[in-house]
Amino acid sequence: MEEKQFQEAVFKTIFERRSVRRYLEKIPEREKIIKILEAGIWAPSGHNNQPWRFVIIWSEEIKRKLSEFVKYSKELIKNAPLLIGVFLDKNTMYDKIKDHQSAGACIQNMLLSAYALGLGTCWIGEILKNEDKVKDILGLSQDEYEMCALIAIGYPDDKSKRAGRYSLEHFIIKEL
Repeated sequence: MEEKQFQEAVFKTIFERRSVRRYLEKIPEREKIIKILEAGIWAPSGHNNQPWRFVIIWSEEIKRKLSEFVKYSKELIKNAPLLIGVFLDKNTMYDKIKDHQSAGACIQNMLLSAYALGLGTCWIGEILKNEDKVKDILGLSQDEYEMCALIAIGYPDDKSKRAGRYSLEHFIIKEL
C-alpha cells in the first residue's frame, strides 16, 4: 500500500468509526476478536508495563446478568453478540492516571481495529459504578483487577448517523 493510501485509510477509519448499539445475530469470528485484542495490546503504556487484561464474554447468561447492572445499556449488553471486559492488573500498575490513559489507548485501538474488520462496537462506561458486582459475576479477584470498560462487539445493524463534532476551533484554547 502506498504511503498516501495508508494515511487515507487511517484517517478514514478514525473519522468514520462510531458507536454501534444494534447488531446482527451473526457472531463475530474468534479470529477477528483475537486480532482486535492484539491491536489493543500494542497501545502505549508507561514503562511498557502493559497493564491491560481482558475477559471475552460469549455467554448469554453472563450477558443477561451484566445487563442488570446498568440503567441505559440493558438491551445493548443483553443483545450484543460479544462483550469484552477491559481491566487493569493492579500488580503491574505503577501510576493510576498513566495506566488509565494507557487503557484508554488500548480500548481506542480495539474500537478502530474492530471497525477496520467490519465490526461495530460500543464502549460502555455506565457499568463501572457496579465494578464489584461485575467482577463477582466474572469470577475475578476484587483486589487484583480494576475495571476500565465493557465493550459490546458485533456486526452492525444500525443505520443511524454518527454524531457530529464541534469545529476544531472550539477545542483549541490557544496557539503560542
